[in-house]
Amino acid sequence: MVRTKADNCSLDTIRFQIMWNRLISVVEEQAQTLMHTAFSPIVRECGDLSAGVFGLDGRMYAQAVTGTPGHVNSMAESVKHFLRHFPVEEMNEGDAFITNDPWMGTGHLNDFVITTPCFRNGRAVALFSCTSHLTDIGGMGSGVDATDVHMEGIYIPMLKLADRGVMNETLLAMIRQNTRQPVESEGDVYSLAACNDIGCLRLIEMMDEFDLESLDALGDYICDTSEKAVRDNIAKLPNGTYKNTMTIDGVGEAIDLVATLKIYDDKIVVDYGGTSPKSSKGINVPMAYTTAYTCFGLSCIVSGEIPNNAGSLAPFEIVAPEGTILNAPYPAPVCSRHVIGQMLPDVSFGCLAQAAPDRVPAEGASCLWNITMRGATDRAANDSKLFTITAVTNGGTGARPIKDGLSATAYPSGVRGTPVEINETVAPIVFHRKEFRPDSGGPGTHRGGLGQVLEIESAIGADFELLAAYDRIDFPPRGRNGGGNGEAGSLSFTSGKKLRGKGTQTIPAGKIARFHTPGGAGFGDPKDRDPAQLANDIENGLITKEAAAREYGYAVVGDD
Repeated sequence: MVRTKADNCSLDTIRFQIMWNRLISVVEEQAQTLMHTAFSPIVRECGDLSAGVFGLDGRMYAQAVTGTPGHVNSMAESVKHFLRHFPVEEMNEGDAFITNDPWMGTGHLNDFVITTPCFRNGRAVALFSCTSHLTDIGGMGSGVDATDVHMEGIYIPMLKLADRGVMNETLLAMIRQNTRQPVESEGDVYSLAACNDIGCLRLIEMMDEFDLESLDALGDYICDTSEKAVRDNIAKLPNGTYKNTMTIDGVGEAIDLVATLKIYDDKIVVDYGGTSPKSSKGINVPMAYTTAYTCFGLSCIVSGEIPNNAGSLAPFEIVAPEGTILNAPYPAPVCSRHVIGQMLPDVSFGCLAQAAPDRVPAEGASCLWNITMRGATDRAANDSKLFTITAVTNGGTGARPIKDGLSATAYPSGVRGTPVEINETVAPIVFHRKEFRPDSGGPGTHRGGLGQVLEIESAIGADFELLAAYDRIDFPPRGRNGGGNGEAGSLSFTSGKKLRGKGTQTIPAGKIARFHTPGGAGFGDPKDRDPAQLANDIENGLITKEAAAREYGYAVVGDD
């Protein structure tokens, strides 16, 4: 049988597709290695990380499914910066490079990114990169209190972490000396380096199996195929200009996030002109992080089925005027950049809802309600007298056009909540409550996801600090298509005395801090909700009878 040119093209396509899937599995093992070796609970328990493989030209070929959009898409920028500082021609086998520069892709100092060249038969064939969150890197801690980036912790420029397999002990000593958790922080650096090494090992095995001398052809196929698929999806949307404004709490004064989204035949441009200027506190967002979360939001609606890589991101152009809170220049404080950055998918959704109303969910809690605490301890490793911990906590997501929102779920971050047992094991705190917050999901044909109620106290009768960085307290998530707003968040003592939504505060010994995380907003007229679904919500304690009567207008069957 004689193969035709068409037959050969088809076989090449199948071969490329198999290798593409294999490459995704390679980076997923890379990510899982990072999770399994990390010291910080926020990484090993919650998945606050990213992992990916890049071409020698800096193009992202594949990313792990495990990880967060903010890390992945901003990490892609970091790799380009590494290549400008350390050309591939000057890299050696066993080298590794590190930075936590917020304007080089990490977004804030707590995220360390390491990039490692992968060699096969003495020749560089790819770059592996990964990012993870370190709980403490010195400074004022993970909060909003700093007034410039240098107050927020150790600042590592583009440096060589390993030279031909030999670790930079001077740099590691500097990291240990500039953190309240020296062993954990150094361990996290080693875990980052190890996960890249595993990725490289698996890639070489793959290249040997498929007899590949280079990834160039596969990379071109991945990027070209993905880019075409996204542009084809964009072409199905109505061209036009769509605007949306979201007002959020800020620090001391409200912040307006303003977006103008333009859909062209083959691309989407989001311009944040009109957004509030940068803040004096640590909620500012570097441009890479703004781009990362905006692109993620667009991808969810436009191209959710297409793997994330340089090609799939190419049709999205993000613009924010320098000096605004979404493009804050050095040396702006940026430690809590997630508070605003994670709102950006909802901002772009407000634009896209005008072009594709049947695809876009209502607003959700959006930003994480991480409970970061520190103080004296009786149980930290290595005889440390201090603990620092971030208990990852989430609100509800907005209802979708065809389904209820998800309760206590991190969107768009994607990290998992930290198990209570882990928090209580590594830190001297006790959780008295951690449960769904009834009636917090916005009413609608489809209900918003529920927030949570948490109550926390010192387990050793000692004061501890709360590094608060929360939003959606003054301005709750907004409903869509007639749906109601989600419930706003709040924090207080169980005595009723309120705590501030942002800023470091002391939780005295014997006092119990209570957190109400926001609920997601509803979608569609509540009067159109399926009575069976409503009855089920009441039975499961998600909606009270009073709220059912008030918001939905239904009498409970069998109620006296």
